[in-house]
Amino acid sequence: MAKLKINNIEMEVPEGTTVLEAARKSGIYIPALCQHPKLTPFGGCRLCLVEIKGMPRPVTSCTTPVSEGMDVVTTSPTIERLRRTVLELILSDHPSDCMVCEQAGACSLQELAYEYGIRENRFGGERRRYPKRDGNPFIERDLEKCIMCGRCVKICDEVQGVEAIDFGYRGFDAKICTPFEKDLSCEFCGQCVAVCPTGALTGKLWTKKGRQMGVKEVDSTCPYCGTGCTITYHVKDNEIIRVTSGDDTPNEGLLCVKGRFAYKYVSSPDRLRVPLIKRDGQFVEATWDEALGLVAENIQKAKAGHGPDSIAGLSSARCTNEENYAFQKLIRAGIGTNNVDHCARL
Repeated sequence: MAKLKINNIEMEVPEGTTVLEAARKSGIYIPALCQHPKLTPFGGCRLCLVEIKGMPRPVTSCTTPVSEGMDVVTTSPTIERLRRTVLELILSDHPSDCMVCEQAGACSLQELAYEYGIRENRFGGERRRYPKRDGNPFIERDLEKCIMCGRCVKICDEVQGVEAIDFGYRGFDAKICTPFEKDLSCEFCGQCVAVCPTGALTGKLWTKKGRQMGVKEVDSTCPYCGTGCTITYHVKDNEIIRVTSGDDTPNEGLLCVKGRFAYKYVSSPDRLRVPLIKRDGQFVEATWDEALGLVAENIQKAKAGHGPDSIAGLSSARCTNEENYAFQKLIRAGIGTNNVDHCARL
């Protein structure tokens, strides 16, 4: 453990804790855009600068580990001036289209610009422009809004282990690239979208569907497999327009492509709402009593004519453990066969 002071508040934290982590554990606010609790320190945005007594110049708090007796100051006229300048430099190469940006109201860069009251920018000059948009089916990559914080690269590498994107080129031409700058082709888990602090990465499925006004959040459980990830549906006009997951969930905000993007089936006009029975070669609507009665009748006929092992039961990994237990009990005890399986495999 190491004892230190931050803004004259004494605290004790484990060795290896960064100054930024120690401050946040004590409720002390330090702005940062590149830092994320799931990722290793990067120090790219330079907004988390702090002063440490005995050091000749400000340091990035996200990359500086605490030490015994350290005395930290997180805000001062000098620090605030530096942070404002850094923020202005970031904004000087950023589009001013907040009114139509998908991330407006949930953009960390926008919130910091609001916090520091930046209405005009002192820094002019050339700005990076990328007219091409990515042709992949799920993720919109607007590189003009990218602030090179590295979150997307690091979560793809350090958490997912996919390495689908990385930093490319140098200096003013630096940008986040796919291999050979082709369209993004990966697992499309959307973790990069979830950690992006700006509108550089958004979901194509929710473009112009709604942002905050009139959107209701409903917590639920992902229906796609037995893992049971906690998800939040964003609902507007009784339609799901987006799926997210919080960092405080059992799955720690991580989802697969199905959980994050495959929600259109809910409002699909082709979705079955009543049982169908085939009569004279055509499916017709029926009641549950009719459908279940027909199933039971045919199972009994097959068992009587060919024995119980002529029957097999296939359940679903989307069901709960309790439902699958009841199903295998039906097959084993009710019908009398061990021919039972379900789809929980890759």
